[in-house]
This record gives sequence, C-alpha cells and structure tokens, in this order.
Amino acid sequence: MKFINRILFVSFIFMFASCADFTELDFLDNPNEVSPENANIDNLFNNIQLQFENYIDAMWFDAAGMARMLAHTGGFNYQSATTPTGWDFTWEVAYARILADIQALEMLAAEQGLDVHSGAAKVIQAYIITTLVDLFGDVPYSDALKGTESISPVVDDGASIYAAANNLLDAAIAQLSGTSARSPSNDLFYNGSASGWLKAATSLKLRNAVTTRLAGGSGSDVTSLVSSGNLISSAADDFQFNYGNQRTNPNSRHPRYNNMYENSDGNYMSNYYMWLLAEEKGMKDPRIRYYFYRKSDDSESYNVNEYSCHFSNLPDQSLKPSHYEDVDPGIPYCYGGVEGYFGRDHLNNEGIPPDGPLRTAYGLYPMGGQFDDDTFSQTQQLGTTGGLGQGIQPLMLSSFVDFLRAEAALTMSTGEDARALLESGVRASIAKTVSFGSLVPGTLARTVEIRGGGSATVEELFVPTQEDIDEYVSFVLDAYDNATDKLDVVMKEYFIALWGNGIEAYNMWRRSGKPNNMAPALEPAPGDFIRSFFYPSDFVNRNANVEQKELNVPVFWDTNPPGFVY
Repeated sequence: MKFINRILFVSFIFMFASCADFTELDFLDNPNEVSPENANIDNLFNNIQLQFENYIDAMWFDAAGMARMLAHTGGFNYQSATTPTGWDFTWEVAYARILADIQALEMLAAEQGLDVHSGAAKVIQAYIITTLVDLFGDVPYSDALKGTESISPVVDDGASIYAAANNLLDAAIAQLSGTSARSPSNDLFYNGSASGWLKAATSLKLRNAVTTRLAGGSGSDVTSLVSSGNLISSAADDFQFNYGNQRTNPNSRHPRYNNMYENSDGNYMSNYYMWLLAEEKGMKDPRIRYYFYRKSDDSESYNVNEYSCHFSNLPDQSLKPSHYEDVDPGIPYCYGGVEGYFGRDHLNNEGIPPDGPLRTAYGLYPMGGQFDDDTFSQTQQLGTTGGLGQGIQPLMLSSFVDFLRAEAALTMSTGEDARALLESGVRASIAKTVSFGSLVPGTLARTVEIRGGGSATVEELFVPTQEDIDEYVSFVLDAYDNATDKLDVVMKEYFIALWGNGIEAYNMWRRSGKPNNMAPALEPAPGDFIRSFFYPSDFVNRNANVEQKELNVPVFWDTNPPGFVY
C-alpha cells in the first residue's frame, strides 16, 4: 500500500504549482496560483527572500542545539532528540517554495535581462542546496522540481551538489560583476547593491571550500578567492537578513524576539555556551551583555521546584556527573554561571518546572532583545522592550570570513597569517555586537545609582571600553601563542562569534571536533552523535526511491572516523 500511495500521490515538495486536482487529470494548473509568465519579478524576489528567512529560522533549534550553542531539549539521547516529521516544514520551504520560485524567477530574469535579480537568486539557491546537504547528506537536486516528469526524484550525492552550488556562485559572480541592470525594488539583504551580492557569492565559495577541506577542499581555491578582493571584509558587506520592529500587519521582528519577548517562556539557553562567555576564561567576554539577558543575578539559590537538574534536586557541583569532569572540570552542571546565567545542559529533556521567570533570555545581539543592564526584569512584555526585535540573521559576516581564512591558514596551507586573522575576526565580531547598542539608546543613557555612592550611566558601567576589548583580544592572542593546538583557539573564538548562526556552528563542530572542551550530553551514554538528520517524513513517505536514513551517517565532507570526539 505504501508503494501504491507513493505512485499515486504527486508530492507537493517537488512541484511548482502543487495544488493540482487529481480528479481531473488533464487539469494540472491551479487557477488560484499566479503562473510564471504572469508573475511580477519583484514580488517573486520578495517572496523568495521571506521564505529564505523561514528556511534559515527553521534550521536554528536543531543545528544550534547539536552544536551546544542552544540547549537541545528534544531528548536524553540523540536517537530521540529529533524526528522526521520535525523537518517537514524545512523541506517544504526549501523545495516547494524557494527553489520553485527561483526556477520561475530565472525564466523571467533571463527574458528581461535582470542580472541582479538572477545573481542574487543564485546566491540564495546555492546557500539552500549546500545547507540541505549539511543537514541531510544526499538530497534531490538534478531530478527535483520537474513536476509530473519526476514524482519520486532520486537523490544526488552531496559532493555533486556542492559542485553545482559553486557553479551557481560562479555564474552569479559573472552576472553581478559590473552589471548595469536594475536592482530588485525590495532587497532585504543588500538594499539593491549588486556588489554586496557579489561579495556574498564569493564568500560563500570560501565557506564551501573550507567546509569541504577534509574531502578535497582546495587551499588554492581559498587563496584565489582571497586574491579576488571580493570577499566580505567589513560590516557594510555582511550577508544578513534584516528584520524590522513592527509587531503586527505584518510582524517583521526577529523570530527569537517573538520567542521570549511576547508571552512565552521561550527556548533554554545552553549552559555550556553561556559559561564560555561568562566564566571559562576567568574574564567576561565583552559581548556577553549583548548576547544574553539575565532575569536573575543568582543561579544557585532558587527554589528546588524551579530546577530540573536530572541527577540532583539542586545544581550542586559536588554532584556533577563524572563524564563532565573527564571533558573539563570547569564545565558547570545545571546552570551556565553563578551570576544568574540559567539554561539547560545538553540533551536535558526533563519536564518543564516553573522556571520561566528565571531563564536567561536572548539578548540584544542579534535577536533585537534587551541589553543586560542588571535590571533583571521579565522579558514577557508583549514585545515592548529592548531592540523591539530589530535584529538580524547572520549568514556570512566579515568576522566569519576572517575565522574561515584563519582555519584555512592552519589546515589548508594557504600561507596567510592565522594569528592576524584571529585577531581581526575577534575585533570584527565585538564591533558588530557592540554596534547594536544603537537600538537601545535610552537604556544605555539611563542613570544608575552606584552602591556606596555616586551614579553612572548604563553605558559607562556595562558597555565594553576599548581597553576592555583590547584586554580580551590580548588574552585570546596570548592563548593562541602558548597553545599546542592553535586550531582549538581559533575555532572556539569562531564558535563564539557565530552566535545566531546554528548551521555554521554545527558544521564547524563536525569537521573539527572543536572546541576541545565541548560539553558532553547530560546522560553519559547518549548514543551516536547526529552526523546528519533524518530525512523528512513527507519526503520518505511520498518518494518511491527513498528509504529513511540513520542519524550516524556522515555528510560527504565529514570524513572523520566513527566514534570521533563528538
């Protein structure tokens, strides 16, 4: 019966106009849909951008959770932490919405000579297909989007899809170089700048080369891309989706702001990730008050009913599981730092206690939340506080480019100065983060009474000074100079700079196994790490050529052995 259903049911996932009425087999076009030839290309491009944001957001929880950037609370072991049905929406958005719309846009752009529209769409398409590989491994590409010609598209191997993505990026670079074509009327990434999209395309090629370095990624490709002069090199070039601050009609705010600043308790922050910024180095990271907003200044003195520590009633560090100690004795158990940094440990699937008023929230960067000014207030204020959700989705920032080049210098023999690129990446990340203070001028200007007498503004008390930043950078560079594993220092700083981008953190962790002290799962034997996710249930159930895969199947560029340090 399953096979028969696969044959009779034409999957909407791989069709452009997917709402065909199968009681009239000669009537395959939905009259309620705009046909490609009648579509407005600017409206089509706008919809591609909005659906692209949906796709990026849909990846966040699982990818960031696997990387310990966010607390993954889906299960106590990897097998139960994710489900095939949980990926149906991501798959639908990618294939049925974005890639199908790009296919239609390309036809219109070719007819009208709109190279900026076409080049930008190719950049988005390349990002979509490579991250689909990063998530699932082998996926349909060459046989997809053919409608009734191929109702059960076969999968392509991931390496060939990455190669196709690089071809798309090369074509985009050619179209965007020196073009005089008009730009899209509503460009939510680069405000119509062809050179911005050109730099995004070039930087994504760099990203692809470094991501695949274990499987043939070429150092000479990296060197060529650096020499081109077209990489993202400043905040003005950053490839990011920009949100607004409008609450309704439409809600244009960052989805993570909606997650915690309306009336929901929201996600659990990762205790490990907060500890990296709060305590691991013995000094506060200059970005910590921008990344996280604390609702309490004490993580140790809550009521016993407000904890879900799993192995104890309270976060008693003497009861810390021994496998934590084996990784790093400093990793905290059941909280992220004594000064109110409160989230969950990796793969803690305990029930939900009344801890909403205590959970550390998403902060000002990049989600547009509140700057941590020691007010320790509740964030559920119907979207009226902080940066009002006017954040970004960081896809490829100048700091990311610096860290990728530093990684390549250490592992791909590019000849660049990894130490200088490490410093540049850290400084660019901090500068980008601190710039978000412009969203909350009233908060930073607020006067605070100082215990013991006197007063100062929030900015004077809590915004990092140049001296603070220089001290942090000096600490990192000193650690690099004295490290036997210099790559570990680079990747840890890259991991911190990646806040808000879960897929790059997940990729970084799988190819390098760094940081070396990445927190273990709460349970000592959680099973095999998720090296690629289950195929979506809709894809498996409706495709005669596909069977479900296992979670321990690596993507093509992850050539690390079974049982690697994950």
